[in-house]
Amino acid sequence: MGTVETAAIRWVESVWRRRITATRPLTGGWTSTVLRLTAADGGDAVLRLMTKEPWRRHAAGLLTREANVQEQLGRSSIPVPRSLALDPSGAEAGVPAHLMSYLPGQLRLDRASDQVIGTLADLLVAVHRFDPGPAKPRDFQSWAGPDKRVVPRWARWPGLWEWAFDELDQPAPAHVGTFLHRDFHLGNVLWTGERISGVVDWVETSWGPAHLDVAHAATYLAMLHGAAPAAAFTDAYCRRAGGRPADDELRYWNVLDIVGYLPDPAKVVQPWRDRGLTIGDDLARIRLEQRLEAVLAHTIRRP
Repeated sequence: MGTVETAAIRWVESVWRRRITATRPLTGGWTSTVLRLTAADGGDAVLRLMTKEPWRRHAAGLLTREANVQEQLGRSSIPVPRSLALDPSGAEAGVPAHLMSYLPGQLRLDRASDQVIGTLADLLVAVHRFDPGPAKPRDFQSWAGPDKRVVPRWARWPGLWEWAFDELDQPAPAHVGTFLHRDFHLGNVLWTGERISGVVDWVETSWGPAHLDVAHAATYLAMLHGAAPAAAFTDAYCRRAGGRPADDELRYWNVLDIVGYLPDPAKVVQPWRDRGLTIGDDLARIRLEQRLEAVLAHTIRRP
């Protein structure tokens, strides 16, 4: 255990009032250091440490948001961790830190069956129907700013990306705001058997268009399993939500999400390999481009 983690454990023991006897890194993400902690009495907790930039720079807002959202969702049926202690500045823990309850379950990145897709869609509909009352989260932020709108060097069809950037130059579709996870995908969902036992990573929770959340989950599915499961998830969500928006609305939010992975989606692939999947960087790039092609298929032909 490194010096940073040792200092954080001392903070945990002081606020949780339990002696930590074991720590284990949790894999699957790439923005934070996340540890499962086991206490001498057998209790478990999860510690998020904001050790990586640029997230450490914004840790106070991210971690405070996560803690507040977990408190809000505690009155819902959505399975979320409970916030136990927070040090958003890192003044006591050494780095910005959030201690949360441990939820049972496992990540399952290797499956995209109809059952998995349907269960994911059910859960996301429930997230979007949650009413936070007057304490709405911040408005959503685009992850596809002008600096991302550069044709990647690995592109096989550069014209597709030019068309995508043109799409984002248009005004965003009008939308009714709703409660968003904002980073909803298989990598943030825990399973016990065939049910979802936990949804984690609420630091980006926002208020905005439901189909931006749908798009993000679909892009992730596409890079993991191909374009067909991504389309199937979108269809499953629309059926459960009670309707399908216009094609131009779906297209815009999907393009916005896809471009957000530039300049290279390889950054998300290593955590998959840490979980035992054999997906190379090039395959993820190919699948991202294939997803973009599928999203734009109604309006353009492949260049």
